[in-house]
Amino acid sequence: MYNKDQNAAHHDRVEETHQEEEAPSRTSAMGDLSRVADFLLEAGMLRKTPRTGYQFLGTGQENVAEHSFRTAVIGYVLAKRMKADVGRTVCLCLFHDLHEARIGDFNYVNRIYNTCDVEKALHHATEGTGLEEEMLDQWKELEGVETVEACIAQDADQLDFILNLKEEADLGNRFAAKWLKGALPRLRTQEARELADAIMRAEIDRWWFDRPDKTWWSRGNGHHSS
Repeated sequence: MYNKDQNAAHHDRVEETHQEEEAPSRTSAMGDLSRVADFLLEAGMLRKTPRTGYQFLGTGQENVAEHSFRTAVIGYVLAKRMKADVGRTVCLCLFHDLHEARIGDFNYVNRIYNTCDVEKALHHATEGTGLEEEMLDQWKELEGVETVEACIAQDADQLDFILNLKEEADLGNRFAAKWLKGALPRLRTQEARELADAIMRAEIDRWWFDRPDKTWWSRGNGHHSS
């Protein structure tokens, strides 16, 4: 005998079971939050990962997170000027050294004797986060240098290094000028080369010392003009 209440209850149980079966797939697509938390903690390791080339330069220091930040800023500026995909460029810049949280920063001398599996490091870093495919695709795009965004990201990476070398050279490190001669030819785009020219003509304190109101220096002891 047909029982409307029993049928409704059965339908509700079937619907709940169906929803429970769907939940893991949604979680998988979006990523396991516990793995996302791991990923974010791993990204923080870049703050503690030094850029090792400065050991050979003799002066200067920075960590990978600091380098990645300004690289992303440079990428943003170049992408805007070149009318490229800004979001794509910034992502390529921001994550270009993510793998170094696991493998460290290999400078040019280290690379003569050491190799690393970047794709394996990225796979382990992003597995289960929902980001794995995108991160690996970005790495391959960056290494392939076939898109304008990848070219910009590569140039932004070099321009951040050039900015640091410019600062060390202006502060008296004569080896930095020698390194600059090697870094400048690596730039791929005309816009990056033009920006590098502007950087080389700049003075490292101009952005704050030569303010629009240049009388601020004489008033630096707290006195104000009437």
